[in-house]
Amino acid sequence: MSRTFERGSQIFEDERPLTDDWDPEELPERDGELGHIHNALAPAIRDTGVGPHNMFLFGKTGQGKTAGIEYKLEDLEKAADDAGLDITSINYNCAGDSSSYHVLINLVERLTGDNLNGHPMSKITNEFFEAVSDIGGTVIVVLDEIDNIGTSDEILYSIPRAKSNGNIPDSMHLSVIGISNNFKFRDNLSPKVKDTLFDEEIHFAPYNATQLRSILERRADQAFKDGVLDEDVIPLCAANAAQDKGSARQALRYLYKAGELASNTGNEMVTEDHVRRARERIDRKNIEKGIREMTLQDQMSLTAVVALEVEGSTPAKTTELYARYKDIAREINADIRTQRSLRDHLLELDLMGVVDATKKQTGNRGGPHYVFEMASDLGMTLDILSEDSRLGDAVELVTTNRSIEEYLD
Repeated sequence: MSRTFERGSQIFEDERPLTDDWDPEELPERDGELGHIHNALAPAIRDTGVGPHNMFLFGKTGQGKTAGIEYKLEDLEKAADDAGLDITSINYNCAGDSSSYHVLINLVERLTGDNLNGHPMSKITNEFFEAVSDIGGTVIVVLDEIDNIGTSDEILYSIPRAKSNGNIPDSMHLSVIGISNNFKFRDNLSPKVKDTLFDEEIHFAPYNATQLRSILERRADQAFKDGVLDEDVIPLCAANAAQDKGSARQALRYLYKAGELASNTGNEMVTEDHVRRARERIDRKNIEKGIREMTLQDQMSLTAVVALEVEGSTPAKTTELYARYKDIAREINADIRTQRSLRDHLLELDLMGVVDATKKQTGNRGGPHYVFEMASDLGMTLDILSEDSRLGDAVELVTTNRSIEEYLD
């Protein structure tokens, strides 16, 4: 019999606090990082001739970087209004942009309504500085997911140096805040950008289980009806996320999906079983989406890690993985890239959460190196890889050395 739609829910009071776009009223788990941000922004409100410091915030996704900046900028702008100061923030997400050129085009269009695509970089940059000069006072440009621009990092040099280069009036201040999930992006910036941008570097480390539990409890108080959560639901969601990425976003998705599973099946309580099923569904969906969107080189790099994981030979050095990577490339007649290229692909997979990269130090002469192992479920990853036609017989090659049935149960 077909189900009918019903208003209301016996599980949820208000689902919005469990969604990605919910703005929390407080971030007590990030007091230390918020203190650093506060100190970097403070010169703007002191109005003593120095603008807010340039900042670079980095850390994996779901660590509160964007929420932390928005939280403190809102505080700053309220204080500025009370003090009669002119402080404006411009928030822009660089997802979908591949260069400083594209970012500046979109910023100019947002500020002026003019689309300057096809014009020289110098004209677009001048138009941007004219637009922020028209705003006047103190202007803070927040560039989220700035790593999308790759090595085309001119915008991170030109904004901090706008006043010294005569691009804006001496009476105003212009600063930039870059936010990135990509640790490697910071390392690959040009030296002149590093010298100019990094007045303040603030690292958002992964949340631990206690912090995630605190976050979930605050959200659950608003999201769920009284008494519908078993006492182990929130601790289990927090522990699962802490052991994986330490991401608040991930923990909230586990909790939300568990609530949906209970609601959709007519249960009156959300239980541990709902959490386990929620985790399985979400993890598989994330892994599947990530693998299907990978380049062939990414997939071969992942398959090399899977191969050594199956053999019980992880964590493994890049040199060990490179030997297996070459076998896989030959098996499917694909290009063989350098060992350094393999390492770069593996570090990208670490950012995606399917591989774990750990930096090790091996004595005075050996220097630092990375070791890699699986971060995602091995059986699930193998199952998804085996469905991809591009890999051909490579996955079969991985599984011939040892029975894999136990991983695919």
